[in-house]
Amino acid sequence: MKTRRTRPASLINLAASLAFSLSLIALLALAPPASAGTFSFSTGDPDGLMGTLSRVPTETADDFVLTEQTLISQATFTGLLPSGALPSSITNVQIELYRVFPNDSTNPPSGNVPTRDNSPADNAFASATRDSSDGSLSFDAVLVNSSFAVANSVVNGINPSPNQLTSGEGPVTGAEVMVTVTFNPPILLPADHYFFRPAVSSTSGDFLWLSAPAPVAPDLETWIRNDNIAPDWLRVGTDITGQGPFNASFSLTGDTDADGDGVPDSLDQCPDTPSGGLVNANGCTIDQLVPCEGPSSGGTWKNHGQYVSAIAHVSKTFRAQGLISGRERGQIVSAAARSDCGKKAKKPKKPKKNHP
Repeated sequence: MKTRRTRPASLINLAASLAFSLSLIALLALAPPASAGTFSFSTGDPDGLMGTLSRVPTETADDFVLTEQTLISQATFTGLLPSGALPSSITNVQIELYRVFPNDSTNPPSGNVPTRDNSPADNAFASATRDSSDGSLSFDAVLVNSSFAVANSVVNGINPSPNQLTSGEGPVTGAEVMVTVTFNPPILLPADHYFFRPAVSSTSGDFLWLSAPAPVAPDLETWIRNDNIAPDWLRVGTDITGQGPFNASFSLTGDTDADGDGVPDSLDQCPDTPSGGLVNANGCTIDQLVPCEGPSSGGTWKNHGQYVSAIAHVSKTFRAQGLISGRERGQIVSAAARSDCGKKAKKPKKPKKNHP
């Protein structure tokens, strides 16, 4: 008579634990990142033609176009500080973005300027504003040229119609400085036409944003305003100096973000996240990691318990990363337990036979 050997309970538990771990790893195996799209834009290096004051309450703005939903992570812009000033004299940098008028504006406008067609809007949109004073951007400034000259400048001569044409305030020489800003968090923008507006505070005096060659069309040139004309804007070239039109020296870099979840496509392992979905650093929601219909790696759930266990595990990682609270995790797991996910469909009952 053969003796049947029984495996120790510890080995059975170990095997079961290993099987679950392997199935969970398969469950969390993610699709490859969405096709990455890197965004970059530049108007080029300063051309020595114009310097415009870019220090609140005087604002200068120049435009750029996005053809896809994009996360802007970094920007650079170049300007003049007074001669002898050091980049370390810059104490604060603020960036605002504007859509094109009449968005975010009173329309019809005041009539205090020749036109508002193709100008920046009255108001920036708050979600895109970044300021070094609150930590939403960091900046680094470097000296490019200790002595750089521009042929003309606009600092104070910003007046309502009919006195807008001043021809500018003449040549200026100063220290050429390039400022690099990193946005924290990056700025998520849908496809549209925008204006970029930097503002610099310096203990050394005014910061004049330098002009640059025009980028590829469509281009709406540089606009400027101060308290004399706000919320309206004037064109630096066409309205104030009678020269130009001018553009300003700046660049933008980032990545496309097709699903708008705040994770660049180059890092997003879960494309097509539903709008408003709470995602982890890989751009995945809990529902994308643990679909009701079956593991994201393929197949179906073995049973309802496997699905609930997977939800419990993934929600625990979201909790550990500070994405959800303990209470929210409990609600997620409870909802999973009440769901039908992983349950086998009940077979329909056979109809009773009628006996004569």
